[in-house]
Amino acid sequence: MSPPKALVLTAPRTLVFEEGAFAPLAPDEVRIRTLFSGISAGTELTQYRGTNPFMHRRFDEAQRLFVDAEVPSWDWPVRNLGYEESGEIIEVGSGVTDLKVGQRLFGTWNHKTHHVASADYARERLLPEGADPRIGIFSHIGAVALNGVHDAQIRIGDTIAVFGLGVPGQIVAQAARASGARVIAIDPDAGRREIALRQGAHLAIEPAGAAEEIKRLTGGRGADACIEVSGAPPALGEAIRAAAYNARVVAMGFFQGAIPGLKLGEEFHHNRIQLICSQISGVSPDASYRWSKPRLWRAAIELQHDGTLDLIPLITHRAPFEDAPTLFEQLDAGAPGMLQAMLEFGA
Repeated sequence: MSPPKALVLTAPRTLVFEEGAFAPLAPDEVRIRTLFSGISAGTELTQYRGTNPFMHRRFDEAQRLFVDAEVPSWDWPVRNLGYEESGEIIEVGSGVTDLKVGQRLFGTWNHKTHHVASADYARERLLPEGADPRIGIFSHIGAVALNGVHDAQIRIGDTIAVFGLGVPGQIVAQAARASGARVIAIDPDAGRREIALRQGAHLAIEPAGAAEEIKRLTGGRGADACIEVSGAPPALGEAIRAAAYNARVVAMGFFQGAIPGLKLGEEFHHNRIQLICSQISGVSPDASYRWSKPRLWRAAIELQHDGTLDLIPLITHRAPFEDAPTLFEQLDAGAPGMLQAMLEFGA
C-alpha cells in the first residue's frame, strides 16, 4: 500500500502533497481510506487565497473577538484544507468489535488519502447501508444549508427568496421547498438558475430588479424570508430590499472585509428588517436543546438517502486526488458551469 498523502497549502494559491507513514492503530481506533473529498467554494477558497480572517488575526475564544496578534489562529503551512469527505474502513483496532472493514462513513478529515479516527467517531458517522458514498461529501455543507433554513424560521406556504445559487444556495432552495415554501431563486448565472428550477425551485430570476419582481409576485408584500448565500454585498442589499415588513433576512454568505455601499438607512431601517447571521459553529439558541451540529450532519445524509434532497447532480467537476491543484485553480478562476468540485481517490 502506498504511503498516505495529504494536500497542504504552503502559501496563497500554492499546494503541495505531503507524504506520511502508517502508524499502528490504538485498540479503539479505525483506519479510513478516503473515497471522495469535496472542495468548498466558500471557506476553503478563502484559505486558498489567503483572505480568511483566521489567517491574519487571532480569534479569542473567551471574548469571541478577532484580535491583532503576532501569530494568527491559522499559521502557514495550512493543513486543515477540506471538510467534506467520505471513506471506508480498511483496518480496525484490536478493541473494536462492532465495526468492520468495508463499512463506509462520512466526516471531516481534510484532503488526504487516509485518516485514523476513534471508533466513536466512526460509529456516529456511518453511511446508511447501500448509500451512494458520494452523498458523504455533502454532510457538512448540507448541515450549513439546513442550519440556514432553520434560522429562516420557514412556515408552510411562505415565499422564500434565495440569493446565490452556488452549492449551499442550491441546497437551501431544495430544503426550503421541502419545508413547504414557495421558492424564488436568484442568481446572475443562467445555468445555475436552470439547475435550481430542475431541482424544485418555483421561479428563478436575475438579480437586477429582483426586489421589485418579488414585491410584484407577492402583491406588494415581499418575501416572508430572504436567505443570502453568496457572500456578495449587492445580494445582501437586494435581499433586505426584497423582504416583507418585519421579515427576516438570513445572511449565510462569508463576507470578506468591509461592505461598502450597504444602505442601512433605507429599507432595512424603515421596514424593521431582522438581519440574522447563520453560521455552522452553532445552531439557533431556540432549537439548541434538540438540534446540534451532529444532528445537522446526520440529517444532511439521511435527507439525501431518502430522496428529500437530491445533491449528486450538483457535482459538476471531478479530478483524481493527484490533480487537486488544477481543480483548485479552476474553482478559484470561476470555471464556467462549476458547482461542486470533487476529488476522487480511486480503488
